[in-house]
Amino acid sequence: MDVWPILLFVVSTAITPGPNNIMILTSGVNHGWRKSIPHLLGIDIGFPLMVIAIGLGLAGVFSAYPIFQNIIKYLGISYLLYLSYLIATSTTVVATDKQRPPFSFVQAALFQWLNPKAWIMAIGAVASFTHADQALHWQVLTIAALYFIAGTPCTVSWLLAGQLLRRWLNRAQARRWFNYTMAGLLVLSLLPAIVEELSRWLP
Repeated sequence: MDVWPILLFVVSTAITPGPNNIMILTSGVNHGWRKSIPHLLGIDIGFPLMVIAIGLGLAGVFSAYPIFQNIIKYLGISYLLYLSYLIATSTTVVATDKQRPPFSFVQAALFQWLNPKAWIMAIGAVASFTHADQALHWQVLTIAALYFIAGTPCTVSWLLAGQLLRRWLNRAQARRWFNYTMAGLLVLSLLPAIVEELSRWLP
């Protein structure tokens, strides 16, 4: 199993904008580095666990019963649209009791299962880099480990960017427009999945 192509795939998919990175950036701005650590760990541990689950069994279940994957996709799109609304309408004042709290570790880990980009990344990695003539479980574990090792610095960089932006967004109006922008980008990140589903149902 050649590790370098997998590593390139991991970095290119983990560093690019998507729901996880947009939300951890937003958390860094609105909550700061320290309070966002559970969210960060939920992404960086939750996603490799998702890769393992898909690689070692769920891919076959979804292939046999595609309705389950479709249901999860619809729930994920709906939930992300709701999160976009929460981000856009969140308070612009830091350290207030009324502010929407940051994601917990469990919330961020479970969120991976509702994230369309996470599904694409996990299924794409397992489908592209596993080989029938090698032990599947070791290949899947290798992919998951690479996502943890190389994907974590990518997520950290987005959180650090949010922490740096926090210093520049100390005015309520600036933070409000930042939240509007992040909410818009989150919706834009969903457009490919939404268009794909609409094309299936509309003539």
